[in-house]
Amino acid sequence: MSDKEVAKKLAKAISDVGGRAYYVGGCVRDSIMGIETKDIDIEIHGVGVEKLEEILDTVGERLQFGKSFGVYSIRGTSLDIALPRSEECIGKRHTDFKIDVNPYLGVEKAALRRDFTVNAIMQDVLTGEITDTYGGIGDIQGRVLRHVSDSTFAEDPLRVLRCAQFASRFGFDVADETVALCSSMDITALSSERIFEEMKKALLKSEKPSVFFRTLHRFGQLSFWFSELEALIGVPQNPRFHAEGDVFEHTMAVLDAAAGMRDRAKQPLPFMISALVHDFGKALTTEVIDGVIHAYRHETEGIPIIERFLHRITNEKKLIQYAKNMTENHMRPNMTAAQNASVKATNKMFDVSVEPYDLVLLSTADGMGSIAEIGYVSYESFLFERLSVYEEFMSRPYVTGEDLINNGYTPDKSFSKLLEYAHKLRLSGVEKKIALKQIKAYARELKGGK
Repeated sequence: MSDKEVAKKLAKAISDVGGRAYYVGGCVRDSIMGIETKDIDIEIHGVGVEKLEEILDTVGERLQFGKSFGVYSIRGTSLDIALPRSEECIGKRHTDFKIDVNPYLGVEKAALRRDFTVNAIMQDVLTGEITDTYGGIGDIQGRVLRHVSDSTFAEDPLRVLRCAQFASRFGFDVADETVALCSSMDITALSSERIFEEMKKALLKSEKPSVFFRTLHRFGQLSFWFSELEALIGVPQNPRFHAEGDVFEHTMAVLDAAAGMRDRAKQPLPFMISALVHDFGKALTTEVIDGVIHAYRHETEGIPIIERFLHRITNEKKLIQYAKNMTENHMRPNMTAAQNASVKATNKMFDVSVEPYDLVLLSTADGMGSIAEIGYVSYESFLFERLSVYEEFMSRPYVTGEDLINNGYTPDKSFSKLLEYAHKLRLSGVEKKIALKQIKAYARELKGGK
């Protein structure tokens, strides 16, 4: 059976004992908006815990998550099945809540704990009847995010990030009263994992992820978790190449351009994060020389800033290394293409990149995020042609360490130099047999011509 069929079977059994099953939360919102969703949340009213568990056991294999939360599922489905509950904040952390499960709480009070009106709509699983206590449908139609309750919303500071994330994903504005509330909340005690997850959703699910960061800026909530991004606000750029405005505006434009090509990226999340951090160094290096704005070495000087930022929100070493590598090299593709550089030069560039294909995309997004006097010039075709050349060179037979050992060389101090030289020859497209001869000649040079 499909998830919806299982849901209806459950709802029928619940109805037979005097209860009601409702679709709740994001699945109702998305259905109204015409968005396909895989996650289905169901709330069971009017049936006690023991009876619900008994019914669930007749529907399928019951799964339970957190006994005090009253949350269940059926194995093989994506259903989240819960009893109505109220929550009371008892600490500063996102997990510091006292949960009271109450099957007879009623739909109005049950929906009161929801964050936004658009997420507080309920739909009867059997009849399809909508219960919209807090005006969520009107806010969907008006494309507005509005919190349900001052008191319950303010108890969970993660909702500040969720508000920005929803605004970004759905293209909604935020109601003035919700802006005021989000601006007053303290998000410093949130875990880095929670911050990272909300940012991740915005980066991977939004057509314009810039809205996530702009909304946080509107709330005055960039300072603690995203201070390195906030530092770009007001940092000037040479208007000849960056008529779009300061570095923050450029970064937001690059981020949105990157979102349009993230499905092509080999590593979508690291790619999007690289688009976010690629110009962090300009906050440190921007200066005016002879009346002209420059940011020399920003691609390298920004590396420690990127490390500080990313280590604050994630421990994923490969992601951090990817972002550092992409930042350090992000200007090279467009520069080499503009100069119609040699194959040897582009091969060297791709060889130092952790993900050459994504590097081309990042350089393209960087160009699209800049408004220059000469207009936007795309070098994507040239760069991908050269990337194909690089990949073809890398597919050819080449001299390995094992080859050197088989030819009588031992792993001594000069061995690494021979391997470096072998790699240079490989990048130059030198045939393996010829390369081996040249390496032998180089080895003699290293030994003083003997």
